[in-house]
This record gives sequence, C-alpha cells and structure tokens, in this order.
Amino acid sequence: MSTMIALFLVLSALAGCASETLVNVKNALPETALSCAVEVENRCGVLRDSQGAALADYAYETPVLRILREDGTVLDAGATEEELEALELAETFNTCFAVWEENALEQLEAAEADQEFRTKTEGPCYTSTLRCTVYRTAGLVSVRGVYESSAGGERVSTVLLSWNFDLETGSFFDPELLDEDGVLRTVVQNELTLQAREAAAEQGEQPEAYFWPDYAAILADWTNYAVSFDGSGMTVGFSPYELAAQGAGPQVFQIPYQTLLPYLNQHSRELLGLDS
Repeated sequence: MSTMIALFLVLSALAGCASETLVNVKNALPETALSCAVEVENRCGVLRDSQGAALADYAYETPVLRILREDGTVLDAGATEEELEALELAETFNTCFAVWEENALEQLEAAEADQEFRTKTEGPCYTSTLRCTVYRTAGLVSVRGVYESSAGGERVSTVLLSWNFDLETGSFFDPELLDEDGVLRTVVQNELTLQAREAAAEQGEQPEAYFWPDYAAILADWTNYAVSFDGSGMTVGFSPYELAAQGAGPQVFQIPYQTLLPYLNQHSRELLGLDS
C-alpha cells in the first residue's frame, strides 16, 4: 500500500487529454526585447497495471513558462547573451514543476509491482488531481495549487501549494523577502490572528478549540505555508491538519494590498505591480 500512496504524492501526466489552455499571458521580460508566456498545461488519463486493471485516474495541471520572440514564435535556442539568459530563466521556472512528470514512470512501476494490495482492493480506483491558477505581473509569476488524492473511498486528502517567481532575478522567492524593515512578518501574523479569531467566532467557538491549541504559533510561521498573490492581495493557505482538524477543511486567509503596502520595499512594490 505504501507504494500506491507514493504514486499519488508525485504522480503526473505523461499522456492523456493534452489540452493547453487556462492561462496565456504575455509580458516583456525586464530590460529585454523578448517576452514570456505562462501556460497551464492539462494532462489526464487512466493508469493501468500490466494486466490492464485500472490503478488510478488523474488530472494534472502544471504551469510552463516559454520565451517568445518579437514575432510570437517560441525561442528554443539562444544565440545572444540576452536569449541565453531568458532561456535560463525559463528553465529555472520549469524545472521546479518538472518533478511531477519525472517521477511518474518510476511510481507507476512501483504501483504495478504492488499486486498484493491491488488484489485485496475493491471499488473505485485511486484518484489524483492537481489544479493550478497563475497570477502575472510584469515581474512576477505567482502559482496557487490544490492537490487532492483519494484511495478509492470517500475520504479525500487535500494539500495547498504555492510558488512565487521573480522574473527579474530569475528565482523563486520566500514571501518574507518582501519585507521593508522586518515588520511585515509581524503585520501579516497579526492580520491572520485577527481573521482566525473571527472565523472561529462565526462557528461559535474559541480559536483554541476551533483550531489547534497552538494556532497562534502556527500562524506566526506563515511564510512556510502556501502563500500566493493575485490582483487584490496576498493569500495564505493552510492544508487540512496544518491549522485545524480534517473536518474543518483548508483554512485560507486573504490580506489586501492596502494592508501590506506600507511595509513593502520598492522592488517588492514593482514586483507585485503596485509601484504606481
């Protein structure tokens, strides 16, 4: 059974209904004549063992960043320093998400070898989904992901994910790096605590009862959870069991840019499209 669980933790789509839609936003790369496009690629299908029995069905979305020339064609080889740097940036971004595909065959082989578990299992096969949404500014790609898996029963495991990429530096960054003078972490912590208390009150509970008793310490460590950005502000998400019991579901908090703006440095404002 352990190999089957591992399959759904890293499984990705290598074949299936390959539609490539959802997101295709172009922005000029900082200080270059090139542009980039981020697309969320969808792949889905059914994985079967060597006897043809269904092991799992899956539907995965992963973002892909491509460099475009001025005529809109995809740049796949660099001739100038500018082109080489742009391709390196795209590779850094795409490598982060390639793991979902790179491990698929290895995990499928492990699942096929687990025939003893398969023969004892009746009912629906395992399911696995990854849904991603992308937010873009001229200098930022922020990806919000939701991974769900089921072992064939009614219980669904949910994991909230996030990735934030700086197009100017060509690197993923911790949201704590947006801090102007070291107080942003505390400001966000205070806002999360306030919202958590309000959420618990709406359920007629004290926060120590609705969330885990050490919920305040968990919220203080918010940079290590799912932090993403969109047009209205920052989202901080906690998967089931991280902040509260499974029955409470994911806990998602939204903080508007108006709250964050006084504590952001100039680069952070430009990164988030707030420099105006």
